[in-house]
Formats: sequence, structure tokens, C-alpha cells
Amino acid sequence: MPDAVRYFFEIRYKGTHYHGWQSQANAVGIQQMVEEVLGKLLREQVSIVGSGRTDTGVHCCQQFFHTDIKTDFDQNQLKQRLNSFLDKDIAIRSIRPVKSDASARYSALERTYEYRITRVKDPFLNGFAWFVHKPIDVPTLQRASALLIGTHDFQCFSKVKTDVNHFVCKVRKAEWVEKESLLVFTISANRFLRGMVRAIVGTLMDAGTGKISVDDLRHILKSKDRRKAGQNVPAEGLFLTQVRYPKQIFLI
Repeated sequence: MPDAVRYFFEIRYKGTHYHGWQSQANAVGIQQMVEEVLGKLLREQVSIVGSGRTDTGVHCCQQFFHTDIKTDFDQNQLKQRLNSFLDKDIAIRSIRPVKSDASARYSALERTYEYRITRVKDPFLNGFAWFVHKPIDVPTLQRASALLIGTHDFQCFSKVKTDVNHFVCKVRKAEWVEKESLLVFTISANRFLRGMVRAIVGTLMDAGTGKISVDDLRHILKSKDRRKAGQNVPAEGLFLTQVRYPKQIFLI
């Protein structure tokens, strides 16, 4: 048997009808769908490792997974066949060979998420943005977001029951941009905790709508107490938009 070659697959999906990335016993995740189709096409058992987990209903513009494949195949042909058999809400964008020790999860340098809010009711944004009718003070959102930049313990924004060893993340970017009726929050970090982005946005929105002050957010961050932070905002507005890797892990 030939030695297996490790490949990175770039994937994007609409998360509305799926229970997140992770395979689950009583629900359908993206991982399960891909493993089943890829295994049938390659005629071998396939196990994939994603760059991270997304929760139920969260969308993904760019994510990667890796798997080791023994079968020889044409990458463009396999991509076309995968896209033919996968659900219409899932698309494979590219397939690239990588070094044998490269990991879609652990080799990632940075991940970027966007959260999209619409301040005007729009049926074409239903399921892809959170509709907020309250007045929002954008300059206050920006001042509050600036507190997140840098290396901090983000335990106050993490789900309580999680298996991580620590809650420290390094945030490079956290900012809001107005795009007509849309208000888009972008955050980039070396790692994210479970539920972190939705909890951050919920807390920032408390500041933007006058429920708390910017100083209150500073104290919440230092508290490491999830009960003091805001509620998780709806999943429909959240998008994983980019995962960055070192160029040298790719063979072509």
C-alpha cells in the first residue's frame, strides 16, 4: 500500500440547517456529511480534523480540514465530485497537499470572525444577520472593542463547561464597520474559546445600547466571570471568515 498523503481541504458552508461542525450522535454536523461523502468517493474510511468547531447555526466563509489519503486522485476532479454530492449548503473550494505533520487545527496562526447586525428589517438578510431595532452608539462600540485588543484572559466570555487548559487569547483586531444598514464586527485572534465571539458581541451591544459603560466592560474582562458578561447573541449573524496558516506547510 502507498504511504498516505496529508491534504488540506478548504470548505465553506451555510450553517442554518446544521448542528455546527462537530459530528454528534443525535444531530447532523458538517463533519459527518463530509466524511460520509468523501469516504464513498475515495472508497476508503475517512476521518477529518477541522480547524475548529462552529456552533449550531453559525456560517463559515472559510474553514479547513485535513485528512490522510492513500488513494491517488485528481484534485480538481475530486473537488468537482465532492461538490456534486455534498448538500447545496456545503462547498469545497480547494484541495492542497501539505507536510505530513501539518494540522488544520494546531498549525493555524490566526482565525477571523465577523458578526453582522442589521438595523433595518430585511427579508434578504433573514438568517444571515441579527436584526436590532434599538439605537446603537457606534463610537461607544469602538471604544469598548479596543479594550479587547492584546493578550488577555477571556474566561468571562467562554462557555462554562469546556475542556481547554487556559483562557488566554491574543486578539489582533476588534473593530466595527458600518456598511449601509449593516453593522459588522470583525475580530481576529490566535485562538477562540467556545461561545467567545457571541458573548463578546452581546457584551459590546450592552455598551452600545447604554446598558453598561466602557469601564464596566473593563471590569467584566478582569472578573473572569461569565455571569457578569452579556448574553450570547443569535448564531445567525456569526461567520467564520478566515483561517491563516504558515505558507511553508503547503507543498504546492
